[in-house]
Amino acid sequence: MAHLPPAVDQVLRVHAGFIHAVVGALRERSALPELMQQLDAAEAAGWARLVAALRHVVNGRRDPSIRLGLDEEDTILLDAILRGLENPATLPPLDARPDGSAAAPGLAALIDASAHGDAQAMSVLANMAEQMMKAGGDMALLGGRMRRLVNGERDADQLLAGMGPLGRELMISLLDELARLRPQ
Repeated sequence: MAHLPPAVDQVLRVHAGFIHAVVGALRERSALPELMQQLDAAEAAGWARLVAALRHVVNGRRDPSIRLGLDEEDTILLDAILRGLENPATLPPLDARPDGSAAAPGLAALIDASAHGDAQAMSVLANMAEQMMKAGGDMALLGGRMRRLVNGERDADQLLAGMGPLGRELMISLLDELARLRPQ
């Protein structure tokens, strides 16, 4: 996956298990009932458009119109699933960890722009925070702390509270990037 843009690679790393589950169930149709339960759960978690597109794929559709209405992340996931169906060698590795250092610069730029009144950055960041909250775990904690970061909170002890190793790594990278953007 080294040839992919960092943002695409990051999405594939985060969702590798889901991508493999969908492709696996479509290749071994006896796993479809379990996949349909996963899709129901994903839809309930706010991924309705992606789930609708994936239901078309389950039913055999592959035409480009199934991408209509998908955001960038959903399109990345759908494309990875379609590629994986044609060539399983293209599937992202299951053991690849998301790289917090890759996400931190973009998040820091959005937080900084939001803190300085950029309405578009605020909108994008709010949408990201909402998606993070739905993801659960460390991502939900980070999503819930976005407002504090926009408001200037930089106390690592407070911001890292309750996070596991991956969440801590991302938050520390994010705080480092924010410090680079606005040195004291």
